Amino acid sequence: MKPDRFHPHVSSQSSLHRELSAQFYSKNHIPFVIAVLSSLLLGLLNLMLSWMIQQFIDTISGVPGSMELSAMFLLSAVVILLVILFKLMDYFSRPRFLEKAVRQYKDLAFHKLTQKNISSFQEESTATYISAMSNDIASIEQNLLENQFALAANGILFFGSVFMMLSYSPLLTAASALLSFLPFLGSMAAGDRMKTAETRVSKQNEQFVASLKDSLSGFSVIKSFKAEAPILELFSKSNQAAEDAKCRRRKLESFLGMIGSAAGVTAQLGVFLIGAYLALTGSGLTPGTVLVFVNLMNFIIDPITQMPTLLANRKAALALIRKLSDALEEHSGRGGQAIQSRLTHGILLDHVSFSYEPGIDVLHDLTFRFESGKSYALVGASGSGKSTLLNLLMAAHDTYRGSICYDEHELRLISSDSLFDLVSVIQQNVFVFQASIRDNITMFRPFPKEDVDRVIQLSGLSSLMEEKGEAYLCGENGSGLSGGERQRISIARSLLRNTHVLLADEATASLDKETANHVVHSLLSLDGLTRIVVTHALDASVLKQFDGILALKDGRLVEYGTFNALMENKNYFYSLFTVSQ
Repeated sequence: MKPDRFHPHVSSQSSLHRELSAQFYSKNHIPFVIAVLSSLLLGLLNLMLSWMIQQFIDTISGVPGSMELSAMFLLSAVVILLVILFKLMDYFSRPRFLEKAVRQYKDLAFHKLTQKNISSFQEESTATYISAMSNDIASIEQNLLENQFALAANGILFFGSVFMMLSYSPLLTAASALLSFLPFLGSMAAGDRMKTAETRVSKQNEQFVASLKDSLSGFSVIKSFKAEAPILELFSKSNQAAEDAKCRRRKLESFLGMIGSAAGVTAQLGVFLIGAYLALTGSGLTPGTVLVFVNLMNFIIDPITQMPTLLANRKAALALIRKLSDALEEHSGRGGQAIQSRLTHGILLDHVSFSYEPGIDVLHDLTFRFESGKSYALVGASGSGKSTLLNLLMAAHDTYRGSICYDEHELRLISSDSLFDLVSVIQQNVFVFQASIRDNITMFRPFPKEDVDRVIQLSGLSSLMEEKGEAYLCGENGSGLSGGERQRISIARSLLRNTHVLLADEATASLDKETANHVVHSLLSLDGLTRIVVTHALDASVLKQFDGILALKDGRLVEYGTFNALMENKNYFYSLFTVSQ
């Protein structure tokens, strides 16, 4: 069951949340174990260095039974070699673990994102995912993945220090424990504040990314309306809010650090003074023991002061994973039944009505059968529902009333993968990737050269390919191409899929008349293909090539027939056509 953030009885960790978290360690256990082991071993070496300091001081002070100086030199050489060895272990394991952990996490997140359906994705803010894949993942890497090694090191240092201190002097250890309570109280002030601060940073960064994305996408509009100043003001406000959130987080970290440092210094000086008193009063403590206590206090105080912050940061990072998993699960792609990638009978609309807003229908009680293998034109004034109907046929919305059936299969019950094996679409707004012309046609998949050459010819791309070559880079969203060239690429990529149903929304809107006629003739000459084409260009030579024309008005089907029959009727289509000439 999908988790409900508003109902506390539902499990706080969804299966997707667990799956995302598991990606950090999937087939990544060996580097992780070696990295943790190196952290633990380096911690043990720090404890050994503390013991060596005690031995050095006592040797210099002439304390009986201290280690010989020659043995100390030999031991120092061994420790140096061990430090190099353990650092090399960390060098080869930790970066490898972090690289694979973050890469697998982002790969899975993107994979889940691609499983959403088109309409669901369009209802969401892309800034959520841009922020999650940039700012949030950086926080997760530092506060969750990196910090787990700090937690391991702090753990071994803390318990190792307590053991060593007890072996030296239980009395001074008790005094140290009381003094360590001061930094513990200071660190407890963190509570959940770091989690709240990190979540606020994520939210403000998401809004900043959205503002930046809007400003860049609407650059031409901003310039043409001379709106630079107000847009800059909006950008500055969003930028300031994001940086203010980061500043508050840094100030909280600094404040907690200040409390921890002050309490730590107090504890260390207290231990030093008490140890000095015990040494001077003949309690059996040597100068080296007092100094090693002061040094070991670092390993007691640091974990105590850092642990709440580390745990708070960990909770904050887990909250960011939860935020992403919730976003990915919301409007997630539907399942459904698999159907054949062949249309045998046709597409049936049975009393189909649809509204974007409750009570305001944009399609009214449409009933029609598109027969397999035939071509249909959808015509009508702007706002008549042509594009909406095409979107419904692509399963962009499943809230329509009535039924839409591909052969005998209700569209709502068909799986997305199965539907897209049957149907391809030529969109009015074409997106072209920053890649070669060929890659944009094939969508980065392998196809036989003869198939690619065929669709290049059908879509009117031959001259472009001869002029620029198939390796020509199209630029960001096709900035290196004209609108007509981008449209022809969209047509070619749809035809290359060789599906049995082709939907086209103003497929020739950006093309000159000669090219448009060539493309339409190419589309309509294909055998066995069911074509439903939205067109605003009412050209008699084009419309005569369709098997049927559906005239829509205010979301209603008001006329259907061939071009000649509709012109003879002299009703709505006749008026529409006459006015357009």
